[in-house]
Amino acid sequence: MDGTPVHDIFVIGGGINGCGIARDAVGRGYSVFLAEMNDLASGTSSGSTKLIHGGLRYLEFYEFRLVREALMEREVLWCNAPHIIWPMRFVLPFFAGGPRPAWMLRLGLFLYDHIGGRKLLPATKTLDMRRDPAGKPLKPLFSKAFEYSDGWVNDARLVVLNARDAADRGATIRTRTKVVAARREGDLWAITIEDLRDRKTETVRAKLLVNAAGPWVDHVLEKTVGKNDVHNVRLVQGSHIVVRKKFDDPRAYFFQNKDGRIIFAIPYEEDFTLIGTTDRDYSDDPHNVTISEGEIDYLCAAASEYFADPVTRADIVWTYSAVRPLYDDGASKAQEATRDYVLKAEGGEGAAPLINAFGGKITTYRRLAESMLEKIEGFLGKRGDPWTAKGALPGGDFPATGYEAEVTKLKSSYPFLETRMARRLVRLYGTRARMLLGLAKSTADLGQDFGAHLYEAEVRYLVDHEWARTAEDILWRRTKRGLHFDREQTAKLEAFLHRISGPHIAAAE
Repeated sequence: MDGTPVHDIFVIGGGINGCGIARDAVGRGYSVFLAEMNDLASGTSSGSTKLIHGGLRYLEFYEFRLVREALMEREVLWCNAPHIIWPMRFVLPFFAGGPRPAWMLRLGLFLYDHIGGRKLLPATKTLDMRRDPAGKPLKPLFSKAFEYSDGWVNDARLVVLNARDAADRGATIRTRTKVVAARREGDLWAITIEDLRDRKTETVRAKLLVNAAGPWVDHVLEKTVGKNDVHNVRLVQGSHIVVRKKFDDPRAYFFQNKDGRIIFAIPYEEDFTLIGTTDRDYSDDPHNVTISEGEIDYLCAAASEYFADPVTRADIVWTYSAVRPLYDDGASKAQEATRDYVLKAEGGEGAAPLINAFGGKITTYRRLAESMLEKIEGFLGKRGDPWTAKGALPGGDFPATGYEAEVTKLKSSYPFLETRMARRLVRLYGTRARMLLGLAKSTADLGQDFGAHLYEAEVRYLVDHEWARTAEDILWRRTKRGLHFDREQTAKLEAFLHRISGPHIAAAE
């Protein structure tokens, strides 16, 4: 065997589960190598409804353990990352003859308030929609509503910050790197990886392999590991539309549809409203997922049942879709399939161990990682105690309720910043906004202005510290500035990224 190092753990997949596992593991003292074939969070993890929530509707399917775990995680994650996660109040309108009677909703919300160890989030209350501002955008049919608490998350940034923290603690994170083969060599794995930019291959050895490939988890088992007749996950497509702002209220809406399904309408990126999600089985390559005409019609029609001003195709400014890899529990309908996670291990006793992660949801990623580490310890021995419950993510080292104070401090340090830009920078980078701004005394010191308050200093930070490589990485995953960009501005950014490729591109590895 050559002199290359042997890693303790090799993780396939740079979504929320893979990055969460890598971060937890390296923080306990294991050596970790993670490979992602595309950009971080380029699949399911950037296509969510952006909620840190218990999953109120999962109570209907008796998923009490999952709901309780998710409810408990809301405040843990908020405290870990108060820049990208914050509380949101949800308004659930109801009416006589609706899909669910008021007593059922009240009972579900009572459980929601009391089974998850809620400390900071306010409790449920009843609204008179004829008097409350939340009733203004809705049809007069909805005179009553419940208002309850959940959380909002910038999902793609949650993934990147887990990867950043893992790398800061010593993990190797490789993006645009495909695992093309993984074979056992006794008690070790020999993993062949290919850099998709220069097509160079190398072999990495590790004691344990974690398959956290999301929608591709079965594909990895079949094509990479060499197993036959694999079927562990049910692929379910969820699509969303983003429309011009439908209401000014900071609260979100939880709408019940006639078919028993639900959708959310959520304030999004200050100027827009996010509406979703759909639930339908998916059988194509997850790379190819796009919203269907039927899904667009469904979301417009469902939202228009509630809003006084109908949602039309002309309102849509962007759509996105993702494939959720749900553990296949044999449920008859896509929306009834479990959102819980299942971890399955094999190997040991002379055969290099493999642990597969099936299913899960963004809210419970940290708990999934802790469960994965329990299984890893069974094979590799214990190195350290669980730590992530109290571990702030990069930029999140300020109090959970301290966002406004952090904005004030940033503006005090950089008086030239417009309030809207200061708020955006704290929302994305938290205390690390100062790393990005450096010694700047004016906007001129931030370099080229690409539009929509995106300057060269921010772009270079994202390339150097957050593995951004393309305009899509920056505009649609790291910043969401794509909602404000036109083609000419995008082309300008692409040309700049091409110009600075080389040493800057290598810096984040």
